[in-house]
Amino acid sequence: MSETPRLQLQGMTKIYPSVIANDSIDMSIAPGEIHAVLGENGAGKSTLMKAIYGVVEPDRGKILWNGEEVSIQNPAHARRLGIGMVFQHFSLFETLTVTENIALAMDDYTSMESLADRISEVSEEYGLPLDPGRLVHSLSVGLRQRVEIIRCLLQQPKLLIMDEPTSVLTPQAVLKMFETLRRLADEGCSILYISHKLDEIMELCHSATIIRGGKVTGYAVPADESATSLAKMMIGKDLPLCSRERPLLEGDERLGVKELSRSSADQFGTDLQSVSFSVNGGEILGIAGISGNGQQELLYALSGERPSADNDSISICGTAAGHLNPDERRELGLGFVPEERLGRGAVPGMSLTYNAILTAHRQGMVRRGLLQFNKAAEFAEKCIADFQVKCGSKDDPITSLSGGNVQKFITGREIQQAPRLLIVSQPTWGVDIGAANIIRQSMIDLRNNGSAVLVVSEELDELFEICDRLIVIAEGCVSPSVRVDESSKEEIGLWMSGMFPGGPAEGTKNDSLHTQESHVC
Repeated sequence: MSETPRLQLQGMTKIYPSVIANDSIDMSIAPGEIHAVLGENGAGKSTLMKAIYGVVEPDRGKILWNGEEVSIQNPAHARRLGIGMVFQHFSLFETLTVTENIALAMDDYTSMESLADRISEVSEEYGLPLDPGRLVHSLSVGLRQRVEIIRCLLQQPKLLIMDEPTSVLTPQAVLKMFETLRRLADEGCSILYISHKLDEIMELCHSATIIRGGKVTGYAVPADESATSLAKMMIGKDLPLCSRERPLLEGDERLGVKELSRSSADQFGTDLQSVSFSVNGGEILGIAGISGNGQQELLYALSGERPSADNDSISICGTAAGHLNPDERRELGLGFVPEERLGRGAVPGMSLTYNAILTAHRQGMVRRGLLQFNKAAEFAEKCIADFQVKCGSKDDPITSLSGGNVQKFITGREIQQAPRLLIVSQPTWGVDIGAANIIRQSMIDLRNNGSAVLVVSEELDELFEICDRLIVIAEGCVSPSVRVDESSKEEIGLWMSGMFPGGPAEGTKNDSLHTQESHVC
């Protein structure tokens, strides 16, 4: 590696009204180095990356690029220098196509047609296939992440910043991405890598800077550490572990789905094909699958956001609920955490207290038709304390929180209501390892108290850790259920390609998982 750092930070400081996000941070990264930035949610990692990319202006400090001090005015300036960034929160226009979104960040394309060809070529090369003509609003979260990654790679950056890039990717896609990142590093590209998945950090990164409370607290060589030691550096204490204890409960059926078939609301979606399964009280059922295989359509049907034509196709706590709207389903005992934190899970312009009221107003917050704001504030404060949400106060706008802290708050809001049935999508997406264990333990505790929990996740490790049974969704079809202790990650990974009994790819030998996008049975 060259002696002159590609990027060097000296005394980087960023102060907001309620928090010091970055406090005199020093860091350097050499050409060809893959450098991890580790820390809890709210530690200041994303703020620091945004300062490098020109999104926020630091209050103090210097940025040296190839040994020369620079003042990065905006993202366009950063891109001209050779800096690219994949954001944790997507920066895409939903009404535009994949090609149109990527074109907004490109300075050297000659036509939309040629750019579309480049997108197809590069996305296939990196094992992250995309349809350039698809509208972004029709894409799942996983596919939107691909757009962000490909848009950045098309710019051939000299420094690539990746903020939680694998949070919604399959294990196979992650391995392909790692091959790509190693190749880029071998060619001299520097990579700043933020991830809460410590196994990824140890496998991929050459070095790491640990940030806690906005300050650098240490440096490490990830390959020389364990996940436990890295986690302790991040959170400053021993890692909380999930309890494996499970009482023998035989609860009644809380969610029944019978022969649920429906066409997707958009032409690029996945139709559901005779989906049937059930979840009983006292158990956690996990749904595994590659992003874009019908999860979004199923969750819209279960939440009531898009009611079903057949009222009997969905039952909640013994009541036919296919025709019911979301509020009526909540009256039956449903709690729901969507994968889209802002917009569906919370209202960006509202405070934490007001966002608590949205779904928890039945918890003593309404009296004679009037809101009891003191009760709402108490509920929000308890949620903040129990789920260790890092914020200034309950009155802070929810957009002032990091993504992981938003996730902790909306998950805690639902769990604190002790729902009879909880449906959670991507519960620990972008959440640090300590907070992830808090969320997982809270779902286990809810199960142990007799509630039914349905978890939709692309994290197989997570599903195997907390679930009692698993099913797989592929091309809009659902597999038979299997007990976790009677299955393996290899078997479930194979089922994710549709190769399960009665599945869309049963009997085939094609195990190329990245092709499973939006087909129907």
